[in-house]
Amino acid sequence: MQNTVTPTHCPYCALQCGMNLTPAADGTVEVSERTDFPVNRGALCGKGRTAPAVLSSRVRLTSPLVRSEGTLVPATWDEALDRIAGRLRRTRVEHGPDAVGVFGGGGLTNEKAYTLGKFARVVLGTSQIDYNGRFCMSSAAAAGTKAFGLDRGLPFPLEDIPKTGCVILVGSNLAETMPPSLRFFTELKENGGTLIVVDPRRTRTAEQADLHLAPRPGTDLALALGLLHLVVAEGRVDEEYVAGRTAGWEDARAAAMAHWPEYVERITGVSVPQLRETVRLFCEPEHAMVLTARGPEQQSKGTDTVSAWINLCLATGRAGRPLSGYGCLTGQGNGQGGREHGQKADQLPGYRKLDDPAARRHVAEVWGVDPDSLPGPGRSAYELLDALGTDIRSLLLMASNPVVSAPHAAHVEERLKSLDFLAVCDVVLSETAALADVVLPVTQWAEETGTTTNLEGRVLLRRRAITPPVGVRSDLEVMRELADRLGVEKGFPTDPEEVFEELRRASAGGPADYSGITYRRLAEENGVFWPCPQDLSGQLPPQATEEAHPGTPRLFLDRFATPDGRARFVPVSHRAIDEEPDDEYPVLLTTGRVVAQYQSGAQTRRVDELNAAAPGPFVELHPRLAARLGAAEGDPVSVVSRRGRAVAPARITTAIRPDTVFMPFHWPGEGRANTLTNPALDPTSRMPEFKACAVRLEPVTSEGSS
Repeated sequence: MQNTVTPTHCPYCALQCGMNLTPAADGTVEVSERTDFPVNRGALCGKGRTAPAVLSSRVRLTSPLVRSEGTLVPATWDEALDRIAGRLRRTRVEHGPDAVGVFGGGGLTNEKAYTLGKFARVVLGTSQIDYNGRFCMSSAAAAGTKAFGLDRGLPFPLEDIPKTGCVILVGSNLAETMPPSLRFFTELKENGGTLIVVDPRRTRTAEQADLHLAPRPGTDLALALGLLHLVVAEGRVDEEYVAGRTAGWEDARAAAMAHWPEYVERITGVSVPQLRETVRLFCEPEHAMVLTARGPEQQSKGTDTVSAWINLCLATGRAGRPLSGYGCLTGQGNGQGGREHGQKADQLPGYRKLDDPAARRHVAEVWGVDPDSLPGPGRSAYELLDALGTDIRSLLLMASNPVVSAPHAAHVEERLKSLDFLAVCDVVLSETAALADVVLPVTQWAEETGTTTNLEGRVLLRRRAITPPVGVRSDLEVMRELADRLGVEKGFPTDPEEVFEELRRASAGGPADYSGITYRRLAEENGVFWPCPQDLSGQLPPQATEEAHPGTPRLFLDRFATPDGRARFVPVSHRAIDEEPDDEYPVLLTTGRVVAQYQSGAQTRRVDELNAAAPGPFVELHPRLAARLGAAEGDPVSVVSRRGRAVAPARITTAIRPDTVFMPFHWPGEGRANTLTNPALDPTSRMPEFKACAVRLEPVTSEGSS
């Protein structure tokens, strides 16, 4: 295998950048540019360049671990699997199938996410399955489905961005979260287009903007409504488009008109002249886009907030037209595919709804089970974690680290400790895995073949480049072995392509239809955009003009995915965040990422180069706030919310609002940002309110107390 170059994709964010891997004689793996992949055209961020460091046996797990007298000790695979199967069986017998929970991750391949959902419902018979993607894109998914009848992160390829006239980028610091994508926005400006960034911080991305709007955290909904008010007041509504391609405009219009500019200025802190300039820049070009990310989505009103931005696009005729539209910048590596094939509490493969009788019949037939045997929808991610140790007594967890990543993290950590039994499958001994009764070491990106779906809806083939270490198995093997032990001996293949072939059949006819996609096509075509239908009996779908359906890079150009083909306005009104500042907690906390770390940091914190660039947490605060606190640069600062306390060094900058502090969420321990965050849930998406909660700041004395 030495010196064999394998084209594949990065294991981290939803760009899924193309790269080449070459095993070296000393056992390391070299990364080189892969210029043929259009998303990154060879460019890689530091995380992508250093990704092979986590393949090293020095930092990753290579043996199963079982808890003995309070300590995790090495064990054989049979010992570990027998213990998991025995405890899951015992929980089901003593407490019922819903006493067993399953928690997945947005980093699982499509094959593994699909199999995990099938395993939960067919082998365990539990409804209690969800995944950490609920914390990332669920509000945008809910709003997109309401408006368009379909959720796909971007309804167009990234390559369309430089060709549009204006982009409003809401709550995304892509210069740090997905750096290779910044070139599309640089090219937009080079082509004469305009970039407007909405963010309470002047981030690296905001520094590239033609106009930066810095609203108070949690007020993006009011901002979007104020912009729509001005669109109406200034006569900029595309009346022909609204009449011909949408429904529900009058109610949405009436709701927006209650948000006049001066009122919105008082709520958001964005001046009326800036509001008017935003409307002018957005409406004057022929084409324009709105792109949202976690900022507006990770709120207890995230679905309504995204709906308001979609309404702005619809009112101005900027959806379902070339070089225009609304899109969500999906975060996790397979966040898009992860929410399509069954590891969410309410979904079956192909983005089908679990409570739809026709969907249940279709998938049950593929799985060879009775539709009535499939459980109904279960709890969402945070609600599932909150039920651990009470309603849910045993948990199987894959590819997630909620001890660091979940809101109200100290509470979630206690719920995990209260379980009767916890089994974790992971690459490294994460903070969550360290609490487990059994830990299984599993293969990772370069050691296995599988598919992912990037933020554009482009299904991609990750190829195995190296042999995994002895003692490591794939998640597919784990689920097959557990299924065997739990009495289901068929239906859980370990070959990824065989699993994908079943996924194709299960997704056929669903909103996320992969049935026309094959591994061969993915290898030859550098990815295929879904929906890509194919009648598996051999008959071509009506819209196919060639041997196979070409895939759908651009959605909604002819009609939206609603019964009548029209997009839906959703009337929404501003409301406050769940936890407004008060005398006791007078400051707002918002959270996010830094360029050198990723998500909970379970993998990136094991890479020396990345740790040198971002060694630990910090509290970003404005000089005026620092002066009131008496804090200098680098001084330890205590940030206190109603849920707990975190301590980290001060980073003083004018790039943040004086009423707001920022903390990155990659680290455990006393600097854990999610100790502070609010688990208040959006009523539709069940997304927690990561992006805004009330805190107070306290200096830390030399003795370490506040």
